Amino acid sequence: MTEVLLILAFITFIAIGVPISFSLGLVAFFGIATVPGIPSIVIFNKMFYGLNSFILLAVPLFILAANLMNHGNISKMLIDFSVALVGHIRGGLAHSNILVSMIFAGVSGSSQADTAGVGKVLIPSMIEQGYDAETAVGVTAASSTIGSIIPPSIVMVVYAGITNASVAALFLAGMIPGIMVGLSMMAVVAVRGRKYNFPKNERIKSAEIGKLFLRSFPALVTPVIIIGGIVSGFFTPTEAAGVSAVYALLVGMFIYKTISVQSIPSIIIETLKLSSLSLFALATANALGELMGYYGVTTIVSEFFLNAPGGMYLFITIVIAFFLFIGTFMDGVPAMILFVPVILPAAIALGIHPVHLGLIVTITLSLGLVTPPYGLCLLIAGSIGKIGIERSFRGVRPYFLVALLVLLFVAFVPQVVIGIPKMISPRLF
Repeated sequence: MTEVLLILAFITFIAIGVPISFSLGLVAFFGIATVPGIPSIVIFNKMFYGLNSFILLAVPLFILAANLMNHGNISKMLIDFSVALVGHIRGGLAHSNILVSMIFAGVSGSSQADTAGVGKVLIPSMIEQGYDAETAVGVTAASSTIGSIIPPSIVMVVYAGITNASVAALFLAGMIPGIMVGLSMMAVVAVRGRKYNFPKNERIKSAEIGKLFLRSFPALVTPVIIIGGIVSGFFTPTEAAGVSAVYALLVGMFIYKTISVQSIPSIIIETLKLSSLSLFALATANALGELMGYYGVTTIVSEFFLNAPGGMYLFITIVIAFFLFIGTFMDGVPAMILFVPVILPAAIALGIHPVHLGLIVTITLSLGLVTPPYGLCLLIAGSIGKIGIERSFRGVRPYFLVALLVLLFVAFVPQVVIGIPKMISPRLF
């Protein structure tokens, strides 16, 4: 009976607009209070020690790197280079939007930073060039989800911290699905471009493309430094996040000269605000996870799937459906903290590799960033394009559907997404 009341309380908090982090904390606090012999201080200890992790330090550092990129106009330079490459194709700005999201994903690891940085430039430009607001917002929001898939990925770092999976293996495995999602979205733009006669830019001369490449090179080489350093074992994910932040600062201050000493405090304050949202939700999710452990949820879930017909395929289908639902109202980081420990034992017992499970959960939760009512990337892009959430989601829908097809391919054909990285670096798997 207590479990039912706690679930109803959580649903009620969400329904009346209580922030998800506070909803998780309140349910955890009241739930522990009903358990005899456990003092309420356990909740606060669990919240504190849940954040006392070296690997989680990568979260604010990657957010700082993304903010430095945006404030340093580095994202604008990546946009200019992408437009030069594909702007002459029908629907050129839409293609550029997706391409720059794929590049930016290899720099920041944050989908929200991608939406804000790219959207501020490209959404008004697309509308001005003749795209309808739904398309401009939809392409921007949908393509920004790639930031959680192509490494470095903040969500993957958190998953690795929960499961002790190799971050380098997750990063290697995330490359193929991320590129597949980007190319599939570009295919949608190509089809819709012919149908709705999307505008295109004039072809830029090769010499000008070369100049833009050289100008963008310091930013383009960032993913090579980060991913290469992690995969080679030269530095840890947290150290890689620190390197990326320092590198972005140096590039912005001394190469592009777009970041001043006076602007650094405001960048740090903005980073702290964004980081605190994710980390506080992560802390309260840890506390609720303690309560779920008391009720033996992990054992119940494992026994259900081990005894149910369908085995691995049923498990994967339910996991995708569940995280798609959770993603409609909960951010990826607390969702992972809360539910991955519950499903991981069942996944291992069914023979699913932790890296494969990580890809499934990461891609599924990335789609939650563009599903109403909570989809943060959808809300950010919609606010830039000045349209409501319903119109924003109509624009996202075709790109969401093809990304969902890629997710299903990754989920049910793991030989491709896991096999190739395993061939490249067997020691990581």
